This record gives sequence, structure tokens and C-alpha cells, in this order.
Amino acid sequence: MLQLESEKNETLLVKDLMISSEKVAHVQSGNPLEHALLVLIKTGYSSVPVLNSRFQFEGIISKTKILEESLGLEQFEMNRLGDISVREVMDPDVPCLKKNHTFIDALHKLIDHPFICVIGDNDEFDGIVTRREILKNVSKSYHESKNK
Repeated sequence: MLQLESEKNETLLVKDLMISSEKVAHVQSGNPLEHALLVLIKTGYSSVPVLNSRFQFEGIISKTKILEESLGLEQFEMNRLGDISVREVMDPDVPCLKKNHTFIDALHKLIDHPFICVIGDNDEFDGIVTRREILKNVSKSYHESKNK
């Protein structure tokens, strides 16, 4: 990538790249795993953000975590999912971004994750930045630099 295009991406902020919270599927930490699995299956996502009742970000829940929890000794025990809350199984230790972080900050965090949650000062959930959005911007910068 040309230096000029790199500088352009340095100044691009997460708030310009993110998908707003209103458009993002999520579950609440008190929901049963059964509900979370239904949300994941219906949306087609492998994981979604977990929020508390005050709309604050608490972690991520994934199909993998839910299926691991439903494993019995010889079979899946799906009937257990109604008795276990999302809070008990979710991954609370995931990276997050703020709206004023840069494109490069998001790029580095998205190397190991398909999306990164964007949170406000009081951990309120503002939205997500996806790998897809980052790759679209890299592709756009590349093609703009080729046409100059």
C-alpha cells in the first residue's frame, strides 16, 4: 500500500467503520443457553455479543461454547441448555474498541477475531467492527492507489 493510502487509513476512525448496535444481533447475559443457540442458528452467526440489562457489554457467546456445554458422556444433552445461563458460559475476556480508535487499532485486533465490539465510556455497547469492513477499506485503498 502506498504511504499516502496508509496515512489515510491511520486517520480513519472506528466510528466510521462500525455497524451500530441497533443492527447487531445480541443476547442478554441472563438468557438461557437455549435462547442464545436459537439466536445464533437463526442469524447464521457463529458468535454474538452478550449484554446486561443496562445494555452494557459483558462478553461473547458462541455456538462452540454452547455445544461444548451440552456435551454429555455419550451424546449431546440439549435439554440442559434451558437450565444454564449465557453468563455461565460466555467468554468475558475479549478485546474491545472505542469509537475514537483508528482503523489500524481495529485491524490489529481483528487478526484473531471475526468482529470486535465497540463500547462507550461506561461499557455501553455501541456496535461492532467486522473483518469484512476492514478488508473492504484495504481493497478500496489498494484500488485507489493503483488508479493514481
